[in-house]
Amino acid sequence: MKRILIIFSHPALQSARANKQLLQAIEGLEGVKVHDLYQHYPDMFIDVAREQALLSEHDIIVFQHPLYWYSCPAIMKEWMDLVLEYGYAYGPSANALKGKQWLSAITTGGAPESYCREGYNSRPLLDFLLPFQQTAQLCGMTWLPPFVLHSFHKIKDQEALRRCGQDYRQLLCALRDEQFPPEQLAEHLYLRDLLEVRS
Repeated sequence: MKRILIIFSHPALQSARANKQLLQAIEGLEGVKVHDLYQHYPDMFIDVAREQALLSEHDIIVFQHPLYWYSCPAIMKEWMDLVLEYGYAYGPSANALKGKQWLSAITTGGAPESYCREGYNSRPLLDFLLPFQQTAQLCGMTWLPPFVLHSFHKIKDQEALRRCGQDYRQLLCALRDEQFPPEQLAEHLYLRDLLEVRS
């Protein structure tokens, strides 16, 4: 069983319906630890040694956050700048993260069709995730297709939100239990698409 660490950041969690639902769905899940950066570091002073120790204890690192200005919230960027340092995460003989898996789990207000050349954002969503993908590669990590929840603010039905949370839980369980062969993962742009293949 793989151990999963969720690095979570949302500066306004009290009003974040989608992310709260995702977190509720995985609460108490065996082998999964949720690490809320804003809760642990309200002053933004990140304990690098502590964070690196957490990373060493887990096999799959999930970066869960809303898509803010085509990137992540400020504290997550600060975390990456400090924790993924030269000599630890990358550089000659730096292999602390080698072989671990990176999963971006994001919520975005934009609809799927807004992320294309002809859409509102003029680019596919994966283009905006390239800095994260390249970071994973530099650190010797395996990039997984992202889990994406689009148009979250338009989901008014609580039952529909609950189903999104269950999708997230099911996917994390499958990754934890190594139910997806690497070649199957490589066939999909989004991790959530694998649920349709399995059903």
